[in-house]
Amino acid sequence: MSFRLQPAPVARPNRCQLFGPGSRPALFEKMAASAADVINLDLEDSVAPSDKDAARANIIRATHEIDWGNRTLSVRINGLDTPFWYRDVVDLLEQASDRLDMIMIPKVGCAADVYAVDALVTAIEAAKGRKKRIAFEVIIESAAGIAHVEEIAASSPRLEAMSLGAADFAASMGMQTTGIGGTQENYYMLREGAKHWSDPWHWAQAAIVAACRTHGVLPVDGPFGDFSDDEGFRAQARRSATLGMVGKWAIHPKQVALSNEVFTPSEAAVAEAREILAAMEAAKAAGQGATVYKGRLVDIASIKQAEVIVRQSEMIAGA
Repeated sequence: MSFRLQPAPVARPNRCQLFGPGSRPALFEKMAASAADVINLDLEDSVAPSDKDAARANIIRATHEIDWGNRTLSVRINGLDTPFWYRDVVDLLEQASDRLDMIMIPKVGCAADVYAVDALVTAIEAAKGRKKRIAFEVIIESAAGIAHVEEIAASSPRLEAMSLGAADFAASMGMQTTGIGGTQENYYMLREGAKHWSDPWHWAQAAIVAACRTHGVLPVDGPFGDFSDDEGFRAQARRSATLGMVGKWAIHPKQVALSNEVFTPSEAAVAEAREILAAMEAAKAAGQGATVYKGRLVDIASIKQAEVIVRQSEMIAGA
């Protein structure tokens, strides 16, 4: 490993991010009572231009009036290519309560996008004497975003999480699909006449995970559009978890339980991880750098893998 150690991301659960439009305040209490780790109140795609002002006011009021429990509360602002984003930031930072934890910045294409929001947020925090520093999360939704993903991951000390927004990403890349996440009908290989579908989002997810892990940011999978397909959601979530992502979006309440199920280490996985750690402790006591566990070699790298599972389980249990 490089002598520059990989920084640890913020230690908080992020298994599921539940989204809801700011223009529908009747949903807020239900979202606050959900099992999602993160609540994302939306001012962007799910809110019509004519409703932006009202949605912003709804969200500000909700930060004062609703008990969000121990969930992380985030607001997705409008994109920097719109006339709405600056008012989102100004009104949220000047009027929302300290219960607001994060701002989600959509369609980030370069580090300068994050810098622009950071400069405005920092100025308002200083002017208003806000004691709680607002954190950021960003969405990679374009060819530029994925091309600059590492500089974006390193763009601000406020940055805590990064997601892949599949729909806008597909449009920006010119992909021939209208699907949001999951496997795509025409993205397949042939072997002996049989079709085998692979994952068209895999490479982008891997790039996001690598950039995030390099700079201490939580990598999160984005939306799965077909909320009637539970098994399709599970399959994509499992692929994401295997790649190193810590959670996934829920665009429908039924997806919260599915996401929590996948991104919570199973009792069996935690038990095995603890057994591997115990086996390696015994090997170290005997002066050995490796040992055999259930017929397979385990070594120092195995300790690091097992520790990830144990730490995640303990963090979730303590939340």
